[in-house]
Amino acid sequence: MKITIIGTGYVGLVSGACFSEFGHEIICIDKDSRKIRELQSGAIPIYEPGLQNLVQKNVQEKRLRFDTDANKAVPWAETIFIAVGTPSTRRGDGYADLSFIYEAAREIAPLLAGYTLIVNKSTAPVGTARQIARIIRETNPSADFDIASNPEFLREGAAINDFMRPDRVVIGVETERAADVLREIYKSLYLIETPIVQANIETAELIKYAANAFLAVKISYINEIATLCENLGADVITLVKAIGLDGRIGSKFLHPGPGYGGSCFPKDTLALIRMAQEQGTGARIVEAAVEVNSAQKARMIKKIRDSLGGNETGKTIGIIGLTFKPETDDMRDAPSLTILPVLLEKGAKIKVHDPQGMKEARQYLPTGIEYMEDPYQVCDGADALVLMTEWNQYRALDLERIKSLMRTAVFVDLRNVYEPESMKELGFSYFGVGRS
Repeated sequence: MKITIIGTGYVGLVSGACFSEFGHEIICIDKDSRKIRELQSGAIPIYEPGLQNLVQKNVQEKRLRFDTDANKAVPWAETIFIAVGTPSTRRGDGYADLSFIYEAAREIAPLLAGYTLIVNKSTAPVGTARQIARIIRETNPSADFDIASNPEFLREGAAINDFMRPDRVVIGVETERAADVLREIYKSLYLIETPIVQANIETAELIKYAANAFLAVKISYINEIATLCENLGADVITLVKAIGLDGRIGSKFLHPGPGYGGSCFPKDTLALIRMAQEQGTGARIVEAAVEVNSAQKARMIKKIRDSLGGNETGKTIGIIGLTFKPETDDMRDAPSLTILPVLLEKGAKIKVHDPQGMKEARQYLPTGIEYMEDPYQVCDGADALVLMTEWNQYRALDLERIKSLMRTAVFVDLRNVYEPESMKELGFSYFGVGRS
């Protein structure tokens, strides 16, 4: 099938690469000519394991192309996916900026040729797909098209596997003709018995928000329990193992830490709250999860401060891990963006390392932070070492070497990667989350 994808950001690029791997012909278009030139030359603007190889393979096999010209890509396509950004309009208010989606709708409307399925893959509030349809009809009353919603459920760092072997595919449609087109597009997944959930458009749009908000609630819940464990002398890791064995609960997303971040959870929880408020209903559980997540970052600052005797002024703090999770270079709403500036303002000297996120971090973090080439340089002369993101390369550090490099052997493990007793036996003052 001939598919045009509008937007070459995270969702658009991953979708284009994976659809082409399914055997479809794909053109990904973007107005950013610099990005398109990079993609045409084989460069990938984001870090995602496996993506570069998949893109290069399908470009070589002539199933995947990149262009800036909608005039060619839109009439050519049988299906058009809109996969543009929907950032928050004003930080913290829950409103999504839908201008890129509506701009895409206005651009493609006069170019449609023959029956075309228009699919919104961007995460957007309920009602967005119908607004896209309205814009197209107003711009081109003779257009022959259907509108659909096909939310993405891609985890950064595991996006290729999530697309190729998903838990489910959700298609929100109004007509069986549209459903048939989407089932044909996802035929490769249908053959491996991937559940295809067909819903009306509004349900499909809400599913993404409901799923992400539920996962955010789990994270905030276990972070509150972790604080209770610290106060009562209980161990949260053993607790999680026990409750996670209950099939009704499960162990996923029950990992204490400095709070959730990234491109989805912060934005989607606030958007769900906003939608509920506009409908006159409550989303109090999700509201509480957002509040707990904010408070968790403040608790982590206090934990680091307490590890240094209550005052970080004049102390050197080493930070390993900056991104909101491992296997991504994404710094959006990463806990480090809240924690590090506070420590810096209070007079701490901060040295950092991250395997992939330092280029992005420089754009978000204040000046005065030192970026080091490896984690051991971070430790040199440090009064405390803080593990903030659980990259695999931080799971087997040479702890004796680290201890010899540090001024004082203080290890603050915000991801509970290391065992407290083992760390104490090595001579570290160890501080985990939900563990004593």
